[in-house]
Amino acid sequence: MYHHILIPLLAAVFLAINMGGTSISPSFSAAYGANVIRKSAIPGLFGIMVFLGALIAGKGTSTTLGKDLISPAIMSWELVTIILGSVGLTLFIANILGIPQSNVQTTVFAISAPAVYFNQFNANKVFVEIVPTWFIAPLMSFVICYLFGKYIYTPLRKKGYLTYGQLSQHPAVKTIIIVMSLYVAFSIGANNVANAVGPIASMTSHELQLPFEGNGFSIIMVLSTLIVAPNFAIGASILGNKGLENTGKGIFLFGPFEAIIISFVTASILLISSVTRGIPTSLIQLNAAAIIGVGIARLGAKNIFRKTAVNKFFVMWIIAPVIAFFLSLTLTYLVDKMGYL
Repeated sequence: MYHHILIPLLAAVFLAINMGGTSISPSFSAAYGANVIRKSAIPGLFGIMVFLGALIAGKGTSTTLGKDLISPAIMSWELVTIILGSVGLTLFIANILGIPQSNVQTTVFAISAPAVYFNQFNANKVFVEIVPTWFIAPLMSFVICYLFGKYIYTPLRKKGYLTYGQLSQHPAVKTIIIVMSLYVAFSIGANNVANAVGPIASMTSHELQLPFEGNGFSIIMVLSTLIVAPNFAIGASILGNKGLENTGKGIFLFGPFEAIIISFVTASILLISSVTRGIPTSLIQLNAAAIIGVGIARLGAKNIFRKTAVNKFFVMWIIAPVIAFFLSLTLTYLVDKMGYL
């Protein structure tokens, strides 16, 4: 009777695979850039921590993307397929181009399109809570890492206390860098898995005519997480190589101590955003802002912004959510006119 639910579930799996491909770079780019972990070991570790983060700390953002941006009462399987398909296709293009893309912003725009079409757009939630966080959080990441690079790391390095040769071979330093990367992956699970879990949970409640509040909805979110989260590891393995190279090696080469700070700052900001307010936030941009902050402190703004990878990142970050919005809006209009919504 409910076999049609498999269609949006497949769209969610496709989206999760693409999110895994684009999310692995901010998680392990610092460790990979500092040459302290083999590339072949990254996808498995990444997948485990994403799964744990989604189960333990992902409820807040799943609720935001599942109920707060658009009424669950209209989240039919057709509409959820449109939303998740639009996001998945947009991220797939970004992955093919090797440019880490914001899963969160693309998803929010894709959900907002049918919300606008059906006059249910929650402008207060989007423009007062979510969008300001998208600007404030990367700015915080940039400022913290820039100040660290300029006033702590650079002076210590000039005095010879933090040379790459001294630190890179130390087992304790390597362990800390890997732990920080796992921490980032956990934060990704807490925030980004909700991009697929939220809409799927709302659709399931809608299709099965279950209440959108209470323990029932929470159980549905857990079951949705069990389906979605493992596919992040698959995507990381088959789609993440280009993004990992571009972010880890394409902006500038950094050392172990910098890698620790970059990972800690970005993961902490993301996890705080997830747990305290349930705000979907882009770790891709937090990570890039942190790397750029440290890079400018060390090499200067001209040397960093001349890099082709940085220019590609900024352009794609603007274009991709817009593409997702209009693709989702167009498909919603067409399917509605065909009488399926």
